[in-house]
Amino acid sequence: MGLRNILQGTEPTLRKKSREVTEFNPRLHKLLDDMHETMLASNGLGLAAPQVGILRRVVLVVDTNVEPEEGQEKAAEKVIELINPDIINKAGGVQDGSEGCLSMPGVFGMVRRPVEVTVRAQDRFGETFEISGEGLTARAYCHEIDHLNGVLFTDLATRLLTEDELNEMATQEFIDEREEKLGADE
Repeated sequence: MGLRNILQGTEPTLRKKSREVTEFNPRLHKLLDDMHETMLASNGLGLAAPQVGILRRVVLVVDTNVEPEEGQEKAAEKVIELINPDIINKAGGVQDGSEGCLSMPGVFGMVRRPVEVTVRAQDRFGETFEISGEGLTARAYCHEIDHLNGVLFTDLATRLLTEDELNEMATQEFIDEREEKLGADE
């Protein structure tokens, strides 16, 4: 496995539409493995092949809905590989939330996404499957599939967040996590 360079900013490849994967071979497996390593090393929740310069319909998403097993403090992260993904259902209304992107470091914006989505895709061996995600996982599916069509989150953002807003959000998240932990210790 190896780390791949993540394209950033105005790189033209990020605006191009990706082509369907037709060959499920060791070359695809190497791409998936490299993307996995690159995403985790970058602390990302998702990564699309165009972000590493490959115009193929391939994305990875961390499933944030995995619950910790008994005795575990944190759930083990499960990475979902999606080849030729299509969103086939949107449900549960909409959620407004902040998004960022490994291809746009330091930029965050408010984006409206479905609360829950179902995706039909193929695995690394070409087998078709369907998977649903809600909340942050649904947001990640939509965000990464948008990359395959040359769409960046900034195209959909209702507004970009200021540094003060980001600091306030981070502070509130820290407070919420601390209160949750203190409540669990009682």
